[in-house]
Amino acid sequence: MPVAEIETWLGRLSITEENGAITQLHWNGASGKEETPLLQEAARQVQAYLAGDLKTFDLPLAPKGGDLHQAVFKAMLAIPYGGTRTYGDLARELDTYGQPIGQACGANPIPIIIPCHRILSANGLGGYSGAGGTETKIALLKLEGGYPFLI
Repeated sequence: MPVAEIETWLGRLSITEENGAITQLHWNGASGKEETPLLQEAARQVQAYLAGDLKTFDLPLAPKGGDLHQAVFKAMLAIPYGGTRTYGDLARELDTYGQPIGQACGANPIPIIIPCHRILSANGLGGYSGAGGTETKIALLKLEGGYPFLI
């Protein structure tokens, strides 16, 4: 599988491509510098997003996960830049409970691009599985202006 690395203000990110789609984004993940056109574009878009110059990703995605995870990933992708939803909001929308929503968010293999940082608990931030945990979540929300009382 082709893997590209990029250095960002969040640290080194690895982006994985499989069968013409992005399948993973990890902090300090697999090393590689295979420059496929898709990985070059994914790296460009992630860098532009983190610079505040891109609000919507336009990449083919193929996150692994069962039916509920796929539904949660799709719901997260529908949240606009700067917007937030709660685990409860998604649970009601998908006719399930908050805990499975949280588990799906934590299992998101393509964070940042699939914006799990936009999912909050009813009483605050909730967790974040990316490196840096909630500090990274706060930084991404501040970047988007999506959580005004943090700014």
